[in-house]
Amino acid sequence: MGVTYEGYQTLAVSRADKILTITLNRPEVRNATNGLMHQEFIRLFAEVRTDPETNVVILTGAGEKAFSAGGDIETLREYFTDQAGWAASMVEAKAILEGLVSIDQPVIGRINGDAIGLGATIALFCDITIAVDTARIADPHVGVGLVAGDGGSVIWPLLIGYAKAKRYLFTGDIITGKEAAEIGLVSESVPREQLDERVNALATRIANGATVAIRGTKAAVNMDLRQRLAALIDGHLGFETVSHLTQDHIEALNAFKERRAPNFTGR
Repeated sequence: MGVTYEGYQTLAVSRADKILTITLNRPEVRNATNGLMHQEFIRLFAEVRTDPETNVVILTGAGEKAFSAGGDIETLREYFTDQAGWAASMVEAKAILEGLVSIDQPVIGRINGDAIGLGATIALFCDITIAVDTARIADPHVGVGLVAGDGGSVIWPLLIGYAKAKRYLFTGDIITGKEAAEIGLVSESVPREQLDERVNALATRIANGATVAIRGTKAAVNMDLRQRLAALIDGHLGFETVSHLTQDHIEALNAFKERRAPNFTGR
């Protein structure tokens, strides 16, 4: 009996032959992540790992506006008084990234729109990334007074080198899908009208390829990434937790609610 993928609320799961599509499904908040989505991702990757009918996974966001806007601001506000919730979210973020790089099946990130913060990190940890050329990609943790510790500080330098990664991580500046492809942050970019054709063609080719060889190649290529993640992520999440407790982070959350620019004091 195959895996049925039932009971998910924030993720939509569908199958076409050997291709499984996972859709971040909170379009009313631009597919922002929250605690429930974290938990469902962890459960889902465990199921995918045991699914004999899936040869390739497509990961995308609902609608055309966003792959994912990243962490839900209201959830971040709640975490400031719910330290246990914050700690759990850090553990969950680590588990999501470990799941992405360790499941046997290749994962194609279909970046259908904006990928911001943790949304960008999840997209960039996919094995192959195809972005709409007008999609906006950024890791603006510093803009809300946080360290980019939940994976951005691992994957951006690995993909584009330290010099470029620090330039974007220190500022949180946005780049387009087209620009991201030009610097190697994503595999390729296409006009929106070509996105489905390109993603489906690539997914079909991989799904019908030599499964053992493809999965072994993913495991081999990802050995370095898995080692880096294991060596670095706990420390990076620790840095983010320290920044979570600062006055600058509180100021950023208040400024967002009040629709004004934050006034950072470095404290």
